[in-house]
Amino acid sequence: MVSGKNGSLSDVDYAALANLRYRIRKFRQRSTKAAEKLGLSPQQHQALLAIKGLGSGEQMSVSTLAARLFVPAASAAELTRSLEGRGYVTIEVKQRRRTIVRLTDKAEEILRRLTPAHLYEIREMAPELMLSLRVLQDHRRMEVAAWMQ
Repeated sequence: MVSGKNGSLSDVDYAALANLRYRIRKFRQRSTKAAEKLGLSPQQHQALLAIKGLGSGEQMSVSTLAARLFVPAASAAELTRSLEGRGYVTIEVKQRRRTIVRLTDKAEEILRRLTPAHLYEIREMAPELMLSLRVLQDHRRMEVAAWMQ
C-alpha cells in the first residue's frame, strides 16, 4: 500500500488511480449520451451547467465560461452564440464590452431533465470514488509524513 522505493507508486496507487479515471470516463460517457438524447452536445450541456452552477448573484461572462470549460475565449464565444441560436441563453454586452450569458427558461427545463439522473449516478458511484480518493490521499499523507521525519 505504501509507495515503493524512491517515491515510486505502488500497485495499490495505480489501481486506485485507474479506478478513479475509469469511473470518471464512465460518468462522462453516460452524461454525453443523456445530453445527446435531448439534442445537446456534451460541451453545450457542460456550458449550461457551468452557467447554472455559477452561484446566485454572480453573472457568467464568456471569459469565465471559457475558464470553467478549459477552452479558449473564442471557443466559448462561439459556443454561447450557438446556444443563443438554439434559444438556451441570452447574451448581453455590458459596459467595457463584457459579455454576460444568462440561461433561458428552455435551458432551465433541459437542466431539470438532465440533472437528476446525473446526481443519482454520482451518488451511486460515490463510495468507490471516495475509496479511490482516500487511497490516493493516504498515500500523499504518508509521503509528507516520511518527508517531515
